[in-house]
Amino acid sequence: MIDDALAALTAAGIAAVKTDSFGPATIDVPAESWVATHEILRDEVGLTFFDFLTASDELNDGFRVVTHLADFWGGAHVEHVIIRTLIPRATPQLASLSGVYAGANWHERETFEMFGISFEGHPNLIPLLLPDGFEGNPLRKEFVLASRVAKPWPGAKEPGESDHAPKAGAPSRRRTLPPGVPDPESWGPRPPASPAPDPLAPALTAATPARPRRAAGERRAAKQTEPKPPAEPTPPTEPEDETS
Repeated sequence: MIDDALAALTAAGIAAVKTDSFGPATIDVPAESWVATHEILRDEVGLTFFDFLTASDELNDGFRVVTHLADFWGGAHVEHVIIRTLIPRATPQLASLSGVYAGANWHERETFEMFGISFEGHPNLIPLLLPDGFEGNPLRKEFVLASRVAKPWPGAKEPGESDHAPKAGAPSRRRTLPPGVPDPESWGPRPPASPAPDPLAPALTAATPARPRRAAGERRAAKQTEPKPPAEPTPPTEPEDETS
């Protein structure tokens, strides 16, 4: 199947490249050939089943849009193919597949609101899942999930990580920010005319000075000079009773 797909795309003048993957066979194509690629795979290769469309945030590289196609007409054997393309972050736009696969309609609407990717030619590109008035695109990596800071996870097991009151005598622990969440002072509403932080900069964390590592000779010397604890006295033994 993958060889047939590559041959059909190459014959049509599309620069398709097979990519190594642990899952289904993966083909990368240019963004300008996105619709033509899926039309060829549907009509000439037989990949008539559209499974899903989604995206991933590749930061400075842009957004990678992914589709999963399959062929269920070969008996018990099913062929799977992943199609990918990369679009720039500055202009996140891609042609819609809703005219090729009807199932792409809602998937593109979800990707539009979660990543801010516009699908040109979509008949009804409006939000699908988020509430009215929601601002931002939650699956972009610069989007701060404020709820992870404002509302602790109620099922946390470590001390200090739950919103329940600690038991008397239980050890306490300094609350830390969840992974990937910057310091609250570096995001959120900012005063007028103040510089906005770089959304792609790494999360701001307090630098903790590393403890200097001692050489092996110093560790052995320190270990030899450590005072040894006094040996515990041996309790006296009682004489045995020799009476018969």
